[in-house]
Amino acid sequence: MTNHWVDIKNADVVLIMGGNAAEAHPCGFKWVTEAKAHNKAKLIVVDPRFTRSASVADFYAPIRTGTDIIFLGGVIKYLLDHDKIQHEYVRNYTDFSFIVREDFMFDAGLYSGYNAEKRSYDKSSWDYERGEDGYVKTDPTLEHPRSVYQLLKKHYSRYTEDMVERVCGTPRDKFLKVCEMLASTAGKDRAATILYALGWTQHSIGSQIIRTGAMVQLLLGNIGIAGGGMNALRGHSNIQGLTDLGLMSNLLPGYMTLPNEPEQDYGKYIETRTQKPLRPNQLSYWQNYNKFHVSLMKAWWGKAATAENNWAFDYLPKLDKLYDMLQVYELMVQGKMNGYIAQGFNPLAAAPNKAKLNDGFAKLKFLVIMDPLVTETSEFWRNAGEANDVDPAKIQTEVFRLPTTCFAEEDGTLVNSGRWLQWHWKGAEPPGEAKSDIEIMALIFTRLRKMYQEEGGKYPDPIVNLSWPYANPQNPTAEELAKEYSGRALVDLADPKDPAKITRKGGEQLAGFAELRDDGSTASGCWIFAGAWGPGGNLMARRDNSDPTGIGQTLSWAWAWPANRRILYNRASCDPSGKPFDPRRSLISWNGKAWVGADIPDFKGDENPDGGMGPFIMNPEGVARFFARAGMAEGPFPEHYEPFETPLGYNPLYPKAKGVTSNPAARVFKDDLAAMGTVDNFPYVATTYRLTEHFHYWTKNVRINAILQPEQFVELGEALAQELGIANGTRVKVSSNRGYIKAVALVTKRLRALTVEGKTVHHVGIPIHWGFVGIAKPGFLTNTLTPFVGDGNSQTPEFKSFLVKVEKA
Repeated sequence: MTNHWVDIKNADVVLIMGGNAAEAHPCGFKWVTEAKAHNKAKLIVVDPRFTRSASVADFYAPIRTGTDIIFLGGVIKYLLDHDKIQHEYVRNYTDFSFIVREDFMFDAGLYSGYNAEKRSYDKSSWDYERGEDGYVKTDPTLEHPRSVYQLLKKHYSRYTEDMVERVCGTPRDKFLKVCEMLASTAGKDRAATILYALGWTQHSIGSQIIRTGAMVQLLLGNIGIAGGGMNALRGHSNIQGLTDLGLMSNLLPGYMTLPNEPEQDYGKYIETRTQKPLRPNQLSYWQNYNKFHVSLMKAWWGKAATAENNWAFDYLPKLDKLYDMLQVYELMVQGKMNGYIAQGFNPLAAAPNKAKLNDGFAKLKFLVIMDPLVTETSEFWRNAGEANDVDPAKIQTEVFRLPTTCFAEEDGTLVNSGRWLQWHWKGAEPPGEAKSDIEIMALIFTRLRKMYQEEGGKYPDPIVNLSWPYANPQNPTAEELAKEYSGRALVDLADPKDPAKITRKGGEQLAGFAELRDDGSTASGCWIFAGAWGPGGNLMARRDNSDPTGIGQTLSWAWAWPANRRILYNRASCDPSGKPFDPRRSLISWNGKAWVGADIPDFKGDENPDGGMGPFIMNPEGVARFFARAGMAEGPFPEHYEPFETPLGYNPLYPKAKGVTSNPAARVFKDDLAAMGTVDNFPYVATTYRLTEHFHYWTKNVRINAILQPEQFVELGEALAQELGIANGTRVKVSSNRGYIKAVALVTKRLRALTVEGKTVHHVGIPIHWGFVGIAKPGFLTNTLTPFVGDGNSQTPEFKSFLVKVEKA
């Protein structure tokens, strides 16, 4: 979230698209009801299904799954055509006036630099034109044909009302009503927030869908303000913390990145990530990358990380390719992986194409499961009839189960969607032999290190030199780890302006990331968490919910990254002179000497507005980007591509160009691409979703949840059910090109047939929560059906749009 849960109450318009907050986030949804009750906010829901969120909305519009960029691109065109934009905001705080390089091109669905064989781009032309001083060339009149503004208008000129109706299946009048409601927030005294979740991320173009939504918000001036923002509603209590701590395959903690294989030189690695300003007097905060990185390496390798060895840079792996989830399972299937540790993860249920996963797991020598519960992954070798029809005699994989504690059985922190780190305390002792994940990993590491110390091995240095300064090396405490992530001074820190003055004594916790240094004198395991456990103690454990301004800025409740800041980019809530656009919902303002207010300024605290520093301080431009430069896999502007299993068989924008039917830069392997189903054999569009009564694959192990939702079902619209002769309660078989599931048919009015490109398109809704273990009635894993393809940026699988056939079982 750029904002936070409580801030939703400040919105005048709430758009839920790519999510179903009332059902999947019922506790957080109360802030939507607060906005409606006390702020007279209007709730819009755009979804293929008439969901529980839609049932309490002021306006609902249907949409074909996978066509969100067409819809949002149409909104962009509407706002530009009707002059419903926040002019002062976009002219001063975005790249509207920036001029793009002359060799940048877009033609027939592809940007300049595409390599069809590699399915990727040379992005060198995706950049701004520079002057002799190295700064970006601009045209304040916005008339230059290669200004971002003009290119944006040209790009989305094709996204007409007719195109939205024809491709999305959304009736024109409903689409225009959504546009009007969003456009009402272009004024400085109104705000709209967008709430999205896995309904946007789980597409092969998911990241670009989210970008398109952010572009709508930028046009309206809704980023950085109270009641605004792009707000991802995380599908798991700590999934935000997972990404914060760098658990994606190419990341280091704090959204730093691992070096790639050609980056063997430390200086060049740092230089490419230390972004120099592209305009005068811009903060470009990634200029501090070296401070964050050196402090991380000191936290990890302590005294072994020195200036002489480039802070142990050689200890870091250099990526020859991405090792995301899809790549890992592809290597398994190829027989190129010996073992796999699944920690708090049930990939047989949570990753696409169950048959492929079964094949991969069967080729492992060993599989380690760390989980509080028995999972389908730990039982992949067991024959469970049709739901898991395998021959155990042919599977030689040795499976180890290591029972772990549940979150309520340990101290620690959860990071919620709003970036709040909230400390929780142990509520019960774990059962049986269960140990915490920390203890299990510590036991594995200390034994592994001992083996390297005694027996040697290829390049043991990263293992034997790893800093492990815990009181009990075999069971570090949550408190020790939290302090390590937050950071401390390793020696006395002198004030750079007055070397005789000591600002922090050696051994003390740091107050924030501004104290991090690149000379090896500080250590921090995650720079964005710096200050969470500061000199004053554990700020994550605070529980003071006082709200002096009444707009939900409870700065003494827990701690938010970065720097306890609750709303990112909040400098953009003020005009260029530092006055709030909306004084009723003021976050910060300039008082003549400093930035002060209800939030921690996301800005240089004493920077005079007259200096022209932009509010988007992480970007070297200082402003927000409509033109993403080289930041996205598919191109600088989001473009519509069909799901890999499309009910049309072509891209309506380019009906004759087969190479751009689906995302040309998506994560997909050759065999999986060839195995995609076609509409001739699988005529209906399936999408997965979650229920209030269940949580992922856990609660089928809980009796009360199993009673509330006891049996697997699939949701069919009345028109499709009538066409197939299927009555409510009939047992049906749903098949894709990868396998089939059987479930009870739930016939509802919630799924309406849509008219797309002159043909009728039916959706089939499939909840994900059942499997062949647990106390609920055994069922099939939904991901038996889903295709093995992922987004080109996040590699998130395409669970929200694929083709199926439905028949009586």
